[in-house]
Amino acid sequence: MAKTARKKVQRAPSGGSGRFVVPSTISRRDYYKDGSDDWFRDSLYRLVQALSRLLVCREAFGRRLGLTGSQFTVLMGVAYRQGNTGITIAALANYIGLAATHVTTEVGRLIRKGLLIKRPNENDGRSVLISLSPKGEAEVEAVSPMVRKINDLLFMNVDRKQFDATNELAKTLLINAEYAIAEIRVSEAEK
Repeated sequence: MAKTARKKVQRAPSGGSGRFVVPSTISRRDYYKDGSDDWFRDSLYRLVQALSRLLVCREAFGRRLGLTGSQFTVLMGVAYRQGNTGITIAALANYIGLAATHVTTEVGRLIRKGLLIKRPNENDGRSVLISLSPKGEAEVEAVSPMVRKINDLLFMNVDRKQFDATNELAKTLLINAEYAIAEIRVSEAEK
């Protein structure tokens, strides 16, 4: 049975004016190549795609332990920052980049699952210290081989210099995002 090829018919945009010229999405000329910000847009799309895939991995790590991605992040954040005495909610929230209220909720869930322990903070009666329970330690140890294997694949062709540059970019974007989000709020309030 022969297949017939169908030609796609290209139509002018509904305005009928011919080819649509997309307005620039950044005014910085150093972000242009050949008079266009296409390079900038392509880079942003790749960053968003990469972030999306990192989140897929985080969700998979969480699923391995019967947790959400957020809960996994909280658990690992505690593991890496608890030290000898534990970590406060505020310090944990700052470290993992989640809102303190969200971290508080997830910590409560992880305590109910027996993965975390909460103790009074002797140095500050207004806060508590969070640390891994023995069960939490066992779960972190159990998931670590999978995390290592996936991270080895994710960062296979990324050298330390590239990763350092990515870390600096991420830090700068986090700071700049605060200004950008404030501008969005102002813009939305004006509507």
